[in-house]
Amino acid sequence: MSSPLIYDPDRLTELRDRSLDRATIFSIAVPKKVTSDVDFSSHLRTVIQRTYGESPDHYTDEIHQLNRARQDALRGSAGSDVTARDLLYKYFGQLELLELRFPELRVPFPWNDAFTHVKISQLSLAYEKASVIFNIGATLSSLAASSPRSSPEGLKRAFHSFRCAAGMFTYINDNFLHAPSTDLSREVVKVLVGLMSAQAIEVFIETMGPSAGVAKGAGLRAKLCMQASTAYANVVEEVKEWVTKSPTLGDLGDGTNRSSHFRSTATVPQVKAKYFASLAQYNRSLADSTALKYGEALARLNIAEASAKEALRLANAFAASFLTSSSASSLAPDSPVTLIELNKTHLGVVTNAKNKAQKDNDIVYNEVVPSEASLAPIDKGKDVAEPIAIHDVYATPDVQKIVGPDLFIKLVPLSVHESASMYSEEKAKVVRGEVERSDLADGELAAALEYMGLPASLERYRAGPSGQASLSDVPPQVRGWSEQLRRDEAQGRVEDSIRRLQQLKDNVTRQLDSVSQGLDQESRECEAMRVRFGHLWEQVPAAGLTRSYRLDLRSHKDSLEQASNSDAQALGLWDSVKNDVALLCDPLGQALERAFVEAVGSASGSSQANLLDDPAADEEEEKEIKKHVTSISDKLSKLNKIKKERHDVLKDLKERVQGDDISHLLILNRKGSAALEPSLFATELDKFRAHQTRITATLQHQQSTLSEISADVKVISEGKKAREMQGRWGEAERNKRDLVTRLGYAAQTAGEVRTALQKGLQFYSDLSELVEGLNNQVRSYLQQRGSERSQMASSASVKQRLEAPSSTASPSLDRQFGAMDLGSRGASTPSWASTTSPAPPSASSHYSSPPSPAPPSVPSYPQQGYLLPPPAAPSPYSNFPSSGAFSTTPAPQPPAPPSR
Repeated sequence: MSSPLIYDPDRLTELRDRSLDRATIFSIAVPKKVTSDVDFSSHLRTVIQRTYGESPDHYTDEIHQLNRARQDALRGSAGSDVTARDLLYKYFGQLELLELRFPELRVPFPWNDAFTHVKISQLSLAYEKASVIFNIGATLSSLAASSPRSSPEGLKRAFHSFRCAAGMFTYINDNFLHAPSTDLSREVVKVLVGLMSAQAIEVFIETMGPSAGVAKGAGLRAKLCMQASTAYANVVEEVKEWVTKSPTLGDLGDGTNRSSHFRSTATVPQVKAKYFASLAQYNRSLADSTALKYGEALARLNIAEASAKEALRLANAFAASFLTSSSASSLAPDSPVTLIELNKTHLGVVTNAKNKAQKDNDIVYNEVVPSEASLAPIDKGKDVAEPIAIHDVYATPDVQKIVGPDLFIKLVPLSVHESASMYSEEKAKVVRGEVERSDLADGELAAALEYMGLPASLERYRAGPSGQASLSDVPPQVRGWSEQLRRDEAQGRVEDSIRRLQQLKDNVTRQLDSVSQGLDQESRECEAMRVRFGHLWEQVPAAGLTRSYRLDLRSHKDSLEQASNSDAQALGLWDSVKNDVALLCDPLGQALERAFVEAVGSASGSSQANLLDDPAADEEEEKEIKKHVTSISDKLSKLNKIKKERHDVLKDLKERVQGDDISHLLILNRKGSAALEPSLFATELDKFRAHQTRITATLQHQQSTLSEISADVKVISEGKKAREMQGRWGEAERNKRDLVTRLGYAAQTAGEVRTALQKGLQFYSDLSELVEGLNNQVRSYLQQRGSERSQMASSASVKQRLEAPSSTASPSLDRQFGAMDLGSRGASTPSWASTTSPAPPSASSHYSSPPSPAPPSVPSYPQQGYLLPPPAAPSPYSNFPSSGAFSTTPAPQPPAPPSR
């Protein structure tokens, strides 16, 4: 008895990654058709001589190049698949151009069936084209199957090649209905399209990498795996259906039965269908486990295990029949072993995961495991491997370069191009004329309806006086403003921003005043010492040292003054709208609704009942109004249908004109007289006569319908009741419109003020930092100067005492200066110089003094460039002055709010 499987997360991840890597060991490539040599020379020379009337000798090189292109593409492709693909691209491109000029060309083209190997020859160029396209698809499938999947570039090439191959086979299926051979039949080609698309999906799954099997991204991978499973299952069903319905299932001529051939070919897709179905359920179980749906995850693991077992059984059956199958030659010898190992490994991964989930559910979660029928099917998602159409392939510059120029371009005369241009201009005239008529009719319709006030006035007549109350509903636009303002206020009230703004401004003002007072006080103290000690005072005057400080101080004060002006502007705007903003910011919205009710109600309340009115007459008039309103409504619907029909006809005319190409007719008639061209053009332009007639009919119907509507509107508008109703409605709408305009202005202005305040807060915050930096520098400067002054005062006092006998200074002069209020004297320390700092350096005095150690030169006190903060982002409200509420230039006056 084998030991039970032990759940090891690391081992499980390794096995899962191995299974995902091994899933793309091999793909199925389509076998190519085989042909023999064909010589175009004699046939083309005959056609050139007979149809174009030119000497075939002039096109000997072109004919030789065409023969060489066929040989290279269909017999000389022994190199790589890329080279073979490019040669086939070139030959098919030249075949397309050849058919445009020689549609009557008849050349025997022999081709062997890719599956039955039966040789079939036909004279049709269409048969040659279909066979070449088949080989292009087969070559692309081979290129995709052989591309290395270990690199992103190889995966990209394989994915693109499979999609292109599917597009080639799709083109055959759509354009060649009567297939002369089995490989070109619609049933076989349809199978090939499905197979290429399924393999493209498989490659796309590979691009997600092995790590995509973990819980992250498991939901997306489950969708893709289910998409691949469905695609492979469809291939299997199509093969079975064709093999069952085919009336000729006999021997293929080489001892191989067609039925067994296609059944064995379908075995690999059948295995992969089950494998990807299991992988889809497994990945979905990972997603369910992440979503805490443990019961569903266990159920899906049970389904995944059943599908994995079925896939392994089919893989073993394929291995048993591989050597005897006719498809064995198209697959690698180790394909059966690879397929078995892949499914065996995957089965082990799923079984381990199921056992672990079962154990966890029994012990921990105890969730009910739903049945398979009750589980939601896995969504396949959007198709990720749409076939690339042949037209898209040939539209790329690379393929156009491979095809090269038309070999027989000289056979198209210039007169044909000129005639085609003349015909295009005639078509353009037709389209321009109809567009002008349609646009004119649309303009007349819009102008007539606007003049009559339709269809808005119909709603008034339908609702009557009682319906006027519907105007009191708050418009969605106003509710949007209200919600936005409430959100803005929740994040920060404007009033709070104004208070913070004032606090920041006051702080900046205090700091600037402190700096100014400190510099002035220091200057007075220095000069007081100079007066006291005379020539003995050597401290450098403060004016030169503080020049940069005072420049910065003046700059900051100017900025502060300009900002204050902007503050006043913003506050003025806010004062003008804050009441309306409070109305919009009402939490319950009752005040806003009441405002609209009052605005609309003031109009309805202004009308007074007339005692002379006849109730019976009024009732009769109301019935007449409703009758005409119903008639007008029906006719408006008719007008919309007429307009839509006219536009549809015009659109169809443009499409037909754009798709109309008579180049082939011009080539066939190029030998005719120039006088035949007008008749040919007229005949071809008659194709569009029906569209012109239909547009004319819509114009006539529109005109008659508008006349009927005008008559009905005239009858309604002449009634007394209708005039009164229109007057009340008009006044109510004006009142509502004025209120909406006022609230809109308030909402817009509030947003502008909020933005401006944010700019102001940022400005004052930046300015505060700059001023604080200036304050710190000035404080350091003042401390240094104070310390220096104390030392110099002590030294000057000593010198003054030593020179006292010879002093000529009048003692009364000292007393006079001492009586002046010049601040602190001598060695007194300023009040702001609270900390001790190194003695500041001083400049050399020009006064003579006793020898003393030379002090260092005056330091350059560091200065910073005080710049205004950068401009903020533009305001979301465009009506706010462009200068901004906090710009440094005077802003224009705000627009006056609308009258309330």
